[in-house]
Amino acid sequence: MERHIRKEHRLKNYDYSRNGAYFITICTLNRKFLFWQDHDIHGVGAASGGPPKKIKLTEYGAIVRDELKKIPAIYPDVIFVPKFVIMPNHIHMLIVINNFPKSGDLPYGPPKAASTIGRIINKFKGAVTKRSGFPIWQKSFYDRIIRNDKEFADVWQYIENNPVNWQNDEYYVG
Repeated sequence: MERHIRKEHRLKNYDYSRNGAYFITICTLNRKFLFWQDHDIHGVGAASGGPPKKIKLTEYGAIVRDELKKIPAIYPDVIFVPKFVIMPNHIHMLIVINNFPKSGDLPYGPPKAASTIGRIINKFKGAVTKRSGFPIWQKSFYDRIIRNDKEFADVWQYIENNPVNWQNDEYYVG
């Protein structure tokens, strides 16, 4: 029997503790709708017409929101989550890492265990799973390194507009 070989999602030889901004997407296990109330899943998006409505999160969506908001407190002055969106079966977030202060701020060099995107996401996913009481997430996550201000602004806008564009989203299962 052949074993399925997972595609590597991380950029080879890249230091994911490096200061910068990262666009992260995490999907639910089997892309199951867990985070929005049922009536919102098909009633939101460009095809629904009318003004955008406020999404009501499920119990699990609220857990995800609470844990996302805790990330900066777990890594004070190092990790920032300036923008995120919770979709029915996935989340998007911008994470900004500032692991190493400017030269001269630390007399003994950088901290020994720098925060990496992988550590941050694994801790977040574990906290959501523990509070939910069952496995919620697919393995791994998708990341994109934000290279400049235009990319940052584009990702910000994408996250902002994702609920309105839900029915055109690659994770939409109608």
